Amino acid sequence: MISTLSEKSPKNVLGEALHPCCNRSKTGWFRNGICETEPSDGGRHVICAHMSDEFLAFSQAMGNDLSSPRPEYSFPGLKSGDCWCICAARWQEALEAGIAPMVKLEACEQTALEIVDLQDLKDHQIKS
Repeated sequence: MISTLSEKSPKNVLGEALHPCCNRSKTGWFRNGICETEPSDGGRHVICAHMSDEFLAFSQAMGNDLSSPRPEYSFPGLKSGDCWCICAARWQEALEAGIAPMVKLEACEQTALEIVDLQDLKDHQIKS
């Protein structure tokens, strides 16, 4: 059985129960649609981000092509409007470059706060 960093249910950045990032895509470290993590997740895929063309181009320029399908990994390729669990450090880099994607706060795992600031995430939250 795979466990998260804590043995209890993972929390989001607001200290509440972690919500799914998206139901349609198999995103997240565990490919279960939830941005939870565990120690072997070196990239810490804990930010639930809403993809934009600008962010996808930025990620590709940084060496991580999220747009191209990779069938060997059952990865469909992402387009603007898709949601995906991304690395907290990559989100921070995008923030510093002025192109951080919008996020679903309820679906961003609490350990993201070790890398990114809660107010920055709030400033980029998707308004429901």
